[in-house]
Amino acid sequence: MSTAAPERGVAGRLSFLDRFLAVWILAAMGAGLVLGRLVPGLGDALAEVTVTGVSLPIALGLLVMMYPVLAKVRYDRLDTVTRDRRLLLPSLLLNWIIGPALMFALAWLLLPDLPAYRTGLIIVGLARCIAMVVIWNDLACGHREAAAVLVALNSVFQVIAFSALGWFYLSALPGWLGLERTALDVSVWEIARSVLIFLGIPLAAGYLTRRIGERTKGRTWYEATLIPRIGPFALYGLLFTIVILFALQGDAITSQPLDVARIALPLLVYFAIMWAGSMLLGRAVGLDHPRATTLAFTAAGNNFELAIAVAIATFGASSGQALAGVVGPLIEVPVLIGLVYVALHARRYFTTPAAAPAPREDAAHA
Repeated sequence: MSTAAPERGVAGRLSFLDRFLAVWILAAMGAGLVLGRLVPGLGDALAEVTVTGVSLPIALGLLVMMYPVLAKVRYDRLDTVTRDRRLLLPSLLLNWIIGPALMFALAWLLLPDLPAYRTGLIIVGLARCIAMVVIWNDLACGHREAAAVLVALNSVFQVIAFSALGWFYLSALPGWLGLERTALDVSVWEIARSVLIFLGIPLAAGYLTRRIGERTKGRTWYEATLIPRIGPFALYGLLFTIVILFALQGDAITSQPLDVARIALPLLVYFAIMWAGSMLLGRAVGLDHPRATTLAFTAAGNNFELAIAVAIATFGASSGQALAGVVGPLIEVPVLIGLVYVALHARRYFTTPAAAPAPREDAAHA
């Protein structure tokens, strides 16, 4: 049976904002770069007030972006995800073993002569995604409940393992291989604080919104009336975050294009390998399309908020490590929005078991 007609039907039901999302994201990137380049002192002003090392406007944009997506999660279904070892075990393997090791290898292979940028990229590889991934997953019709569980799992491992992995990949492993070592001084509290702010606040808000909304008005009202009203704010928050993010580093990016290109190459290879490999692994272990999509995006994305904060705190705001951390999301945003379309196209290569419900096309996507 052809999937072309259903896909055209879904596209036809998308809102004007959703249908041209790639255009709005590219426009937001361009607007941010222009603002950062043309308005003197804008980057310094935006960066003056920070939350855990991240500009306050970016922090607010992230919270606005994540809240509607987490309010859509059906928390009473999380137990079906936590029992799914086909999803949880590959996610742990991809996020905490393969992902950091791949970024370490690519950084040393492609940036052997640029130690500051190399270190910055390795830090990006260690910071597993707990924020923006929820919106990429939602746009690609991934499994919301699975995304909530995997993001929460990443947050716990981040607090426990980030410092140890930083020591291993920046000091211990290079020393064993006869390579240059780098020290990374970051406390567990700094990581926990970042997790609590950028995941804990929107997660608690989303959970309470659903619980209170369903108790007072019922699930039908919540899904059919409230969710469509608050849903667009996720994209508004995303676009605002992108504008501010690019404005903060617009001058540095446009004045150092060759350095940005050198940093971008290993990132592009990393995103391609992690996303495609995760998608194929999900299909190989028997996951349906929504869960395989969630596995791919949670494995390919990175926690740029934490990576930037750690780089700035350890090496300084003007350091090469900080620039590499900033270039990370600047490359990740257009790449992952492209992969959203690839994920939607890939639905035709997955079969839905007869006993399982078909992938949803609810008001958030239509």
